[in-house]
Amino acid sequence: MDYQAVLEEVAAFARPLVGRGQAAQYIPALADVDPAQFGMAVADVDGGVYGVGDWRRPFSVQSISKAFALALVLAEGGNKIWERVGTEPSGNAFNSLVQLEYENGIPRNPFINAGALVVTDRLQTLTGDASTTMLEFLRAESGNPDVAFDPVVAKSEAEHGDRNAALAHFMASYGNLDNPVSTVLEHYFWQCSVEMSCRDLAVAGGFLARHGLRADGTRLLPRREAKQVNAVMLTCGTYDAAGDFAYRVGLPGKSGVGGGIVAVIPGRCTLCVWSPGLDSRGNSVAGVAALDHFTTLTGWSVF
Repeated sequence: MDYQAVLEEVAAFARPLVGRGQAAQYIPALADVDPAQFGMAVADVDGGVYGVGDWRRPFSVQSISKAFALALVLAEGGNKIWERVGTEPSGNAFNSLVQLEYENGIPRNPFINAGALVVTDRLQTLTGDASTTMLEFLRAESGNPDVAFDPVVAKSEAEHGDRNAALAHFMASYGNLDNPVSTVLEHYFWQCSVEMSCRDLAVAGGFLARHGLRADGTRLLPRREAKQVNAVMLTCGTYDAAGDFAYRVGLPGKSGVGGGIVAVIPGRCTLCVWSPGLDSRGNSVAGVAALDHFTTLTGWSVF
């Protein structure tokens, strides 16, 4: 596969859509990001890395961090996390409170905000420092020691995090958090504030394409648990548009309101695309179109 040629064609296809949509408005630090940016990278399982456009420019990973947090919890503590969070699509917005009351404080999946807070709580219990554990992992897997938190974004999220605080307190009332709400929220906001490029994220997510093997060849996850992460990414990774994403793209994927999307082709490669303009459900307009065109050109999907 001539990845570079494919990426160039995908970028040309997506270019008319770059700038459409709107940068995330509910996090002030993200609201002013220039939407007229686009980057895409591919990291194959043999170590090759290819990119196009703004693929080396760091951006706020936001909810993409949830996939890495889940993998680290499974690696540290095994399948016990599934006693506290489900694996079903929610059908509601990522920050919805509605289902928690009906379902006794158990979030539908680990990629809506409530579920991600439970995962962060578990990672904090297992490691003693959830956000630093994730940062060190991302630096190691990406091979980029400069990957860092963005304190401006973290502060902005904390100052406008009332809905997340409500979710956390509600779950705590059901006994579904082990750590203080303030601790869980702090680590959650720091995790979401990590800045990485398409290149960094594609390389760091390579363990999901390698069925659980890290970049150095050691095993992070058993093959079965790597499959679980990919499966939940496919069904729940793009907010309440997961069905449409599966229909169009046909890959496990995790998006973030910073405009990034990581997608996995098991056994082949990991992709990351970034363009800040979001649709009404929080996914990058140009990013989804680019991944759709990539799988159409290559014929590679999980279907």
